[in-house]
Amino acid sequence: MILWVKTFHILFVMAWMAGIFYLPRILVHYVEGKEAHQDISRLVLMAEKLLRFSALLAVLALSLGIWLWLGFGFEGAWLWAKLAFVFLLILYHAQCWLYVRQMQRDEVISGSLYFRLFNESALFIIIPILILVVVKPF
Repeated sequence: MILWVKTFHILFVMAWMAGIFYLPRILVHYVEGKEAHQDISRLVLMAEKLLRFSALLAVLALSLGIWLWLGFGFEGAWLWAKLAFVFLLILYHAQCWLYVRQMQRDEVISGSLYFRLFNESALFIIIPILILVVVKPF
């Protein structure tokens, strides 16, 4: 049973990460479209829907992660380090939510270069998680 839980946990994490990587790209296109005086209403709608869907995927991934945590126990410092990075990923997702809310209110938000860097910064959270889970260095 636990292998099924692990399989679906990995599946939902992958889907959540797809949303985490694509949402800032929508923000890049939103900013550039707004600067070019283009119709950006579809981008706002896309961001809203992706944010809701990826939040659902996050809840499923985190719920199954907790199930795994309870099933395997609380041993290993690597697990606590991983959980710290997962918490940072949740904060990253929350920041995306704030940016989408700014889009909805048609507020001026950061430039496209900022969102390109913001998009790539998620890797600095995800790569340590992968290393901690696979290598278990401590």
